[in-house]
Order: sequence, then structure tokens, then C-alpha cells
Amino acid sequence: MKKIALLLVFTIALNTVAAQTKKKQILLLGTFHFENPGLDVAKVNTFNVMSDKSQKELENITNKIKKFGPDKIFVEWNYQKQDKLDKFYNRNADSLLHIKADEIVQIAVRSAKKLGHKKLYGIDYNNTDFPYDSLVKGMTAANQFDLIKKNEDEMKQYEIDQNKKIAKYNLTELLLDLNTKASNEENIGWYLETATKGGKTDNFVGAYLVSEWYRRNLYMYALIQKLTESKDDKIMVLLGAGHTAMIREFVEHNPEFEIVELATVLK
Repeated sequence: MKKIALLLVFTIALNTVAAQTKKKQILLLGTFHFENPGLDVAKVNTFNVMSDKSQKELENITNKIKKFGPDKIFVEWNYQKQDKLDKFYNRNADSLLHIKADEIVQIAVRSAKKLGHKKLYGIDYNNTDFPYDSLVKGMTAANQFDLIKKNEDEMKQYEIDQNKKIAKYNLTELLLDLNTKASNEENIGWYLETATKGGKTDNFVGAYLVSEWYRRNLYMYALIQKLTESKDDKIMVLLGAGHTAMIREFVEHNPEFEIVELATVLK
């Protein structure tokens, strides 16, 4: 009997350790801005997510997200205005889906309602700087004309590539493309390969811009960690693809999380 009792204690202890070390699954869903306010440096065409075809795709996408079953959904909304997000979420969801193209509505609200969630979680941090104009001025003052041309060429090529995809791909294909390894690397590459070089040797405007971008994303990552409770087995993070590319870098160094790819969820 003593041996049986010891075996039971040992088994319970092993199960407890396993439960404590089980990784939380995180779906990082990077997207483009469905309503395209034109605030990004690179200018791309607007994709119509309100068409019948796209709406059917969104139903399928969110049904797959429901099957994945995240316990919480985090969105690109100022965390200091959570009360407004709560009021927004509690509005009539059906009417929102028909009048608002925003990705928070079309993906996050739609998914959360299907999952029976009581709220969405805002994690955006907006008290940062993004001095792009100062970066270009710093390049000019430093006579970095090759770097200026490289920057302009990269932006132009990005716009051309994205507009070709928008004209060719359906919504599901666009989202899958934005969440590939190549796309993630491209989103980070500009900051570390081009922006950081900007300015004279005593002018770190480029590095400052990059540090502010990192800070914004790092603060969002901190909020994800703080708001994810021990009872949460799965979470979803819906942000612009540039943000999720950075969040991915942070998550990959955290043994508590396991990244679930969008392609796996939608297969």
C-alpha cells in the first residue's frame, strides 16, 4: 500500500510539473489596415473587405479561429482607452460588421462574439515618436544620397509589390502572405538595415526612430504578458503585420509561449 501511495504522489507531482511547464499557444495574426487611413510611410491601395467574397472568407477565417479557441484576443487599441473598447465591443455586433471595415471589427469582434468572449483587450501604446521626416533630413544633411535612394527604392518596390498582391490575391491569401517568414523579415529589415544608418556620426536620428518602434512593440508585448493569466491556454494577437513581426521576435525568446502559425489555423 505504501508503494502504491508513493506512486500516486509521484504521479500527481509529475502531472503538476507538466501542467506548470505547458506552453501557452499564441496566434500572431498580422494584417494590413482594412480601412487604410494612409498614415503609413508606404502608400498602398485599399482592399475591399466588405465585398460578398471577402465577407464569406472572413466568416471562414473566424470560424477557424473559433476552432483554435483563444481564451483572449488582443488588438491594436490604446490600452489606456480600454473603457472605450469595452463600449465599442458591446455595441450591436451584427450592425458593426455591415458598416465598419476595420480589422478589429471584421476579425477580432467577429471571432470574439463567436467564442462568447465578454471583451477584447487593447494593448497598443501610443506615447512614442516616429520622426521619419527628421530621418530623411538627417540623411540629406549627412550627404547620404545613396542611402536616400536606397530608402526611396525600397519604399517604392514595397508599394509596387503590395499593390500587385492586392490586385491578384483574395483576402485569405493576403493574410497568409503577410504572416510568412519572408514578410516578417522584410518588416523588420528596413529598421535595422536602412533606418539605423541615417544621419551624421553624431546624429542618431535613425537609431532613435528604431528604438521608439521597438519601445512601442515591447510595451505591447509587456501588456500581452501581464494580461495573459495562468488559466489562459491559448491567446490571439491581432495587430498590423509590422507589429506582429516584432512581437514574434520577443515571443521566440520566451519559453512560456509557443507560436501557432496562421497557416496552421486556416488549413
